[in-house]
Amino acid sequence: MNTTLKTILLTVLTLSVFAIALVELSGVSSHALFNKYGIGEGHSASPDEKADQAKRDEEVKKMPQTTIEVVETKFDFGKMKEGDKVRHTYMVKNAGTNPLVISNVQVSCGCTAPFFPKEPILPGKTGEVTLEFNSAGKAGLVNKNALIVANADNAPFSIGFTADVEKK
Repeated sequence: MNTTLKTILLTVLTLSVFAIALVELSGVSSHALFNKYGIGEGHSASPDEKADQAKRDEEVKKMPQTTIEVVETKFDFGKMKEGDKVRHTYMVKNAGTNPLVISNVQVSCGCTAPFFPKEPILPGKTGEVTLEFNSAGKAGLVNKNALIVANADNAPFSIGFTADVEKK
């Protein structure tokens, strides 16, 4: 092999390693260093946790059906500073005749954490579903949705919020 070809191959190899390192350190990769050690946004569920949750979701969907009612499905946090954490609680009413069981509240990213009742909500009663939003790294207009997975004829049921996050 001549010297020019060796130089070209070494340059390509070096640039490839550099590009891989940038992807890993940026967090773009689903197995990036930051994600692997839980640094930064949220916790990524393992394949076993995802399979268990999917099984619970299917079991709940097979239960006797009821109906979810939420008076306020969208909430506006208004203006806030980047890095602020805010919460909003949605009142979820069981408008059916069977107990309402919420198996999961699915969110679109790690910046939003859901909290929901683990015990059944009896017919005519209400429960609380809370979404907590961490605005770190989310400057600009934000529009997030979450899906309530339950044994309801109108599930998955969508709730969400908007925020105007001002950069620090």
